[in-house]
Amino acid sequence: MNSKEPRGVPDLYTKADIKRALLRLATEIVEKNRGASDVVLLGIRTRGDILADRIARHMESLEGTKIEVGYLDITLYRDDIGTRLDQPVVHKTDIMFDIADKIVVLVDDVLYTGRTIRAALAAILDLGRTRKIQLAVLCDRGGRELPIRPDYVGFELAARAHEKVTVLLKEIDGEEGIKILPGEGA
Repeated sequence: MNSKEPRGVPDLYTKADIKRALLRLATEIVEKNRGASDVVLLGIRTRGDILADRIARHMESLEGTKIEVGYLDITLYRDDIGTRLDQPVVHKTDIMFDIADKIVVLVDDVLYTGRTIRAALAAILDLGRTRKIQLAVLCDRGGRELPIRPDYVGFELAARAHEKVTVLLKEIDGEEGIKILPGEGA
């Protein structure tokens, strides 16, 4: 668990809730696209990549076919990169397949202002011309600053602007859950 997050805050959603939501997202992706033959998943690092892997496994069990998954780092595409005091950590973009004429499902953990998704769209467009780009998020907390809307949503949350929605995943945090934490100045 991240040392900045209090241990005493109860989970809004649990590991079982997350598993059910990801199965539902996988099912909706397959249904909306009438199968998965031309669908690829791109997870935004550092939690969207893990969620993309999990969604792909559910899709593979539904469709009986391998789903290609790539991992997208959007650090250098962020519109706040020059205004941040801390140095951004650049991760590796890892996409070992052609996205041309594919239905790309972009996966992230929390959708808030839309700026991360805007950066991800710019990165994807630099990689090639897709047939379509769809957005799957585990949590939509509202508060958009850009006109971005998800196609697939696990949970819709009512978080205030000063609160932080935190998705905990066992691969990173050693535990699973979704919490709403008080932010700075709360």
